[in-house]
Amino acid sequence: MKMVLSQRQREELNKAIADYLASNGYMDALEAFKAETDMPGEIDRKFAGLLEKKWTSVTELERKLEEYQREITDGAPTRDKRSPNEWIPRPPEKFCLSGHRAPVTKVIFHPKYSLLVSSSEDATIKVWEFETGDYEKTLKGHTDSVQDIAFDHSGKILASCSADMSVKLWDFDSYECLKTLHGHDHNVSSVAFLPSGDAVLSSSRDKTIKMWEVATGYCVKTFTGHREWVRMVRINNDGSLIASCSNDQTVRVWVTATKECKAELREHDHVVECVAWCEGAAAASVNEACATDNRKPNYQGPFLISGSRDKTIKVWDVGIGICLFTLIGHDNWVRGLVVHPGGKFILSASDDKTIRTWDIKNKRCQKTLDSHAHFCTSIDIRPGTPFVISGSVDQTIKVWECR
Repeated sequence: MKMVLSQRQREELNKAIADYLASNGYMDALEAFKAETDMPGEIDRKFAGLLEKKWTSVTELERKLEEYQREITDGAPTRDKRSPNEWIPRPPEKFCLSGHRAPVTKVIFHPKYSLLVSSSEDATIKVWEFETGDYEKTLKGHTDSVQDIAFDHSGKILASCSADMSVKLWDFDSYECLKTLHGHDHNVSSVAFLPSGDAVLSSSRDKTIKMWEVATGYCVKTFTGHREWVRMVRINNDGSLIASCSNDQTVRVWVTATKECKAELREHDHVVECVAWCEGAAAASVNEACATDNRKPNYQGPFLISGSRDKTIKVWDVGIGICLFTLIGHDNWVRGLVVHPGGKFILSASDDKTIRTWDIKNKRCQKTLDSHAHFCTSIDIRPGTPFVISGSVDQTIKVWECR
């Protein structure tokens, strides 16, 4: 290896080595070293301990360099220095689960067990262990594509809906079908439980949303107003409001108790595929995002996010019925949305085959994951554990670790 030290630097290094040999009593080696390097007389005191100082500073620099390198790779401070509120999914995936024989339509986490559930156009529902990647069980009963799945708050009942026009309720301990709910006149596209767990909502291509009593299986309410296929229905944390989105390019918010349409939100230019409530810590982030240099707004909400085939994500204040801001970045339809439990991020899944993490406060895309070989159809995040899951038209489910 060619030396790159100047003559003066070489002499100083030799003197530092000589001091190190002398201070450690390596006298024979010192005399030999002095003779070989033509070093005259005594070693200046300014070289005392210099070699050790240089050595420790180099190792410290190497450690810092390694840490910075990790930060560049991860795109953020390393996991041990970040709170779980800031963990976001990073490549590569922990597991790629395959077993479905058609596109995966929905993936969700079990609220308590380390299980995830997937639904598919192959008319089946599959259960997987997300910490080991093991396949557990297949639930069969639907006769056409399973469009959506949802757990009640306890995780004891799973609801599923299908293009076969039915909603099914499954006992998640025995994996048996408890009830099949008939009443929709077309493809049932979405299901969601009320927080109490005593009723389940479904939305359909027949333009309606229905509420079903879990205990009896009876349809107790029908919400009408959308002019086209209702793609998704989601209920807020206290169960008072229902959000729905449709092929009619609108988002509607309904009062659960009265069936009244509280707001009709129109700004998307195409089919609205998905909605999610933006509650808790995320509400503060939304207000921060709306702040300007001279004004600190105090929007009361409730806040809602929607994703559309127009490739955008919109954040709405339902209370006053306006779009607060729009997140632009996806190159294709936005198919799935979830709000990070920490309240700082929105995660989205898209037909551009990516998962994106959006920084709410700064209204920008913080991280893009090239997630699947085909359209990415669904995404979920599990509070309390550093995992995100995604499903795709490529028939796989991926488990992503967050850091």
